Amino acid sequence: MNGKRKSRKPLWKRKWSWVILALIAFVYVNNSSFLAKESDRGPFLLAHRGMAQTFHMEGITDETCTAERIYPPEHPYLENTLSSMQAAFEAGAAVVELDVQPTKDGTFAVFHDWTLVCRTNGEGVTRDFSLDELQKLDIGYNYTADQGATFPFRGKGIGLMPSLDDVFKQFPNQPLLIHVKSNDPTEGILLAEYLSAQPKERQASLTVYGGDEPIAALHEQLPDMRVMSKASLKSCLIPYLAVGWTGYIPEACSQTQLHIPDKLAPLLWGWPNRFMERMDEQGTRVILVAGSGDVSSGFDSLEDLKRIPKGFSGGIWTNRIDRISAAYPKTEKRID
Repeated sequence: MNGKRKSRKPLWKRKWSWVILALIAFVYVNNSSFLAKESDRGPFLLAHRGMAQTFHMEGITDETCTAERIYPPEHPYLENTLSSMQAAFEAGAAVVELDVQPTKDGTFAVFHDWTLVCRTNGEGVTRDFSLDELQKLDIGYNYTADQGATFPFRGKGIGLMPSLDDVFKQFPNQPLLIHVKSNDPTEGILLAEYLSAQPKERQASLTVYGGDEPIAALHEQLPDMRVMSKASLKSCLIPYLAVGWTGYIPEACSQTQLHIPDKLAPLLWGWPNRFMERMDEQGTRVILVAGSGDVSSGFDSLEDLKRIPKGFSGGIWTNRIDRISAAYPKTEKRID
């Protein structure tokens, strides 16, 4: 035959082809959810602000007064009140999130805003008032679903602003997620001093999140407390995205809490089962939030729950615990 013989690839090129194929196979197997241990628990629900009035999100910013844009009320509860937290736990929440504000007399009020004018019949800054003064306000005064034509909670919120002491007294064992609403390191120090006086069992049931500076200050004083901030989230997830394919877990991913937007979660190596297995081994709690994680978006309808991946065993952030809790049996509400 006069045809030319096919030239073969040089040996070194063939070796590199096999190395690349082996590496691809390793990455696939090492991060495959099929090989992860099946969790012995299902997802748990985290009720944002307890049982709260929800509002439309269009054009919302950090300065928006959300009390002025609520939907027509479907239940009688106001956020961050003892009754709203009780209702959330009874509806199936495993964890309730609440907001804290320091007061003039050195304690903490449970209230969303650092100013009073949006929700209450008061004016000024929360920290300029004593707890007793704050608890005399009507915290439902300015809620409206029709641009101020009616105020369905006016007169019904007097005396309903609890202190953190009140919350701990009513819910001595239930897991709570405490939100520090500022970036003032002093608040982290004050909260650390307050929480350090709590029994170890109480401390173990708490997680604190918020601004980078107060969370760093709190964690310095209470290194065993589970915390989260944007800084702690980045210090875990950025290195994990870079090298997590190897199975390496950055130290910053240990004994913390991660709030993962469901739009970004598939980018994580081993998502969901292998990733969850790795975080469980580190004692880290994973909370799935809706969308890209903006403005506390939650899984608030049964339709939203279809986006929860099969096998996910972490927390599901919701603003409407009353609408979605029936999707999860009570036996699946526990957390570790």
